Amino acid sequence: MDDNGSAPSAARMDTKESACCGKDSFVRNEADKERGSRFSLICAFSCAGAGFAHAVRTQRNMKIHMAVTALAVVLGFALGIDAASWTAIVLVVAAVFAAECFNTAIEAVVDLVSPDYHQLARHAKDCAAGAVLICALAAVAVALIVFVPRVLALVAG
Repeated sequence: MDDNGSAPSAARMDTKESACCGKDSFVRNEADKERGSRFSLICAFSCAGAGFAHAVRTQRNMKIHMAVTALAVVLGFALGIDAASWTAIVLVVAAVFAAECFNTAIEAVVDLVSPDYHQLARHAKDCAAGAVLICALAAVAVALIVFVPRVLALVAG
């Protein structure tokens, strides 16, 4: 989809620019596959970065996740958490970011294939949002386990 929400035209999809990292880049099309052209690793990382940036730019909840992550990192450094705690924090942050990206992707695909209201479309979107909620609750649980004892020790101490 273009930034304005419309699908790119077939003519633009077939341009050389679309083969890698251009504004209209997309996954390899059938013509690329038939020619045996390769999707470079640099281009793949560029597309992944663009996807993450799109989620950060367009999704309110991703912005909230980013702010909470920044708070967790500051708190982690301030409290001097250990390597195991950092590992737990990194893993749940990654899970929440990934879940939010999956949710964004699923919502976009559902909107593309089902522009009119349909109960199954609603279920798909609700389930994707539910996955984000599960990951976010797990992140809160990890934060409580990691930070609360340290904060209580500072207050008591």
